[in-house]
Amino acid sequence: MTELAKVPVTALKGVGAALEEKLARVGLENLQDILFHLPLRYQDRTRVIPIGALRPGQDAVIEGVVSGADVVMGKRRSLLVRLQDGSGTLNLRFYHFSQAQKDGLKRGTHLRCYGEARPGASGLEIYHPEYRALNDATPAPVEQTLTPIYPTTEGLTQQRLRQLSQQALARLGPNSLPDWLPAELARDYQLGPLDEAIRYLHRPPPDADLEELAEGRHWAQHRLVFEELLTHQLSLQRLRESLRAQQAPQLPPARKLPQRFLKNLGFAPTGAQQRVGAEIAYDLAQPEPMLRLVQGDVGAGKTVVAALAALQALEAGYQVALMAPTEILAEQHFLNFSKWLEPLGIEVAWLAGKLKGKARSAALEKIADGMPMVVGTHALFQDEVKFKRLALVIIDEQHRFGVQQRLALRQKGVDGRLCPHQLIMTATPIPRTLAMSAYADLDTSILDELPPGRTPVNTVLVADSRRIEVIERVRAACQEGRQAYWVCTLIEESEELTCQAAETTYEELSSALGELRVGLIHGRMKAADKAVVMQAFKEGLLQLLVATTVIEVGVDVPNASLMIIENPERLGLAQLHQLRGRVGRGSAASHCVLLYHPPLSHIGRERLAIMRETCDGFVIAERDLELRGPGEMLGTRQTGLLQFKVADLMRDADLLPAVRDAAQALLARWPQHVSPLLARWLRHGQQYGQV
Repeated sequence: MTELAKVPVTALKGVGAALEEKLARVGLENLQDILFHLPLRYQDRTRVIPIGALRPGQDAVIEGVVSGADVVMGKRRSLLVRLQDGSGTLNLRFYHFSQAQKDGLKRGTHLRCYGEARPGASGLEIYHPEYRALNDATPAPVEQTLTPIYPTTEGLTQQRLRQLSQQALARLGPNSLPDWLPAELARDYQLGPLDEAIRYLHRPPPDADLEELAEGRHWAQHRLVFEELLTHQLSLQRLRESLRAQQAPQLPPARKLPQRFLKNLGFAPTGAQQRVGAEIAYDLAQPEPMLRLVQGDVGAGKTVVAALAALQALEAGYQVALMAPTEILAEQHFLNFSKWLEPLGIEVAWLAGKLKGKARSAALEKIADGMPMVVGTHALFQDEVKFKRLALVIIDEQHRFGVQQRLALRQKGVDGRLCPHQLIMTATPIPRTLAMSAYADLDTSILDELPPGRTPVNTVLVADSRRIEVIERVRAACQEGRQAYWVCTLIEESEELTCQAAETTYEELSSALGELRVGLIHGRMKAADKAVVMQAFKEGLLQLLVATTVIEVGVDVPNASLMIIENPERLGLAQLHQLRGRVGRGSAASHCVLLYHPPLSHIGRERLAIMRETCDGFVIAERDLELRGPGEMLGTRQTGLLQFKVADLMRDADLLPAVRDAAQALLARWPQHVSPLLARWLRHGQQYGQV
């Protein structure tokens, strides 16, 4: 039998050029693709239910005789058909109908219908049921299996997808769909046969447990989930191996610069900073590229760790590039590194997208000439940026950069031959579940100690009806010599409107708090203007800063001890946690007021309660993942990182340790199975394997 992966969809009956194009849109190009395009859910059309036994909300097949059909005039004109079967009566209601349809539903017609029973004005009703007239002479057969409902796209009907899967299933056998999980591995992890699992999931028998299928607990689903997670793990392992197989500059441990830097710093690093610093120093001394993720909760001192890593490369005579996702954060790093490195005689260059003309040419020239330290936004990725001796790339808030962008850095290494080491930092703690799957290509270090003198932030929930009280609280704090933030969050995802809201709030608070010096910062201001406002706030010239979420990361004002966040229900927990981390950076007791607009949804209440209960970023990240799912959390919708077909990271998290072990076993003992698995599951995702 021909392998189904080699049979194009055009081999199926009824697939011409137009349908081939529609199928390609959802990634269906061959018969294997059709079989791995699994149903989302199922309908039970295997038995006819008596009308009298119907429950509201139930999807069911019913049969009966039409006892009347009338056009009724309510809010909208509709056709109402009464159906009886001896056990009860039911109404079928059609809002879109033709005269011919009405004529076909005359009294005495025997019908079989399918749809959802809902409570109506006079008993149960089904809106727009699927139906067909039955011939009394021969009873029509019911479906033999549950009816699959597939993921679809415009112009692809369920009927068509069922026909195609039916044809593909007819060609399915152990030889036409090779099982790339070796029998020994399948036995060790108690995984059933692949072809049986596929057949079951496309056409479950009438006695299948719908609840078990809906929850993803069935053995057939387990078999495919395991294979998909395993493939994902293999792709990241292969990516890691391909990077590890490259050569990187060996950077001996630095002696002079770190000592001078720490002396100027004025405080001793925490135990966690020393531990993580040592892990990084060891990696940088190796001949293969470091790939290390440093996670640290807000304010754990990641930047100091990054500076120590940079000094190891700089002392060895190489270049370092530090990249951040936003200009405000990149500028913050530029100011910090300039302040730290210039006393050591090291120049720092700046490159961002907004740098134009002569200034840009001058910066590019300096970088190409070997300027030791370069800070910027992802403008550093651009082809025209040439480095002379780049040995280390530090990326802040990695989840905003795609895997592909990380790989693009390789070409920037020394002579395009040596791959730079990569240090990735994030203040969004990544739950273990995600670290084991999405970041399996990285080594992880955790900064789990806050510097001494930091105080936990007290968080309170206040309804916006008490806004005047909150404004008074700001007045009192500022009169005591403290500073405060007032954060305006996104209005319907529009930056324009958010900036307008911030301007309005700024005007309102300036007039209500006339005696205070109030500043404003938002995303549409020029970077230079933002820097001026930020600097004035830092120096205490402004007492209250009205801002959008641009201040989410990296702004450090130890005297600010009060933050008000408006409409916190619109933000994710990780983002709220980041914002809250802007206060509590000094020794004064700090407070964060979540000024919400009632009524809150159930999930909204739950999320804000978590913020009140804990300041631990890892706890918050785990809960955020449960509530929002991994795609949003990693910001990876656009990077194609977690587009799973059958697996669900939250539901299947408990499989990950076994999946990792299985991936190691497969790579060690059956390496020839890796490429076919990647081709089966990840052909349309990012091609991690082929880097």
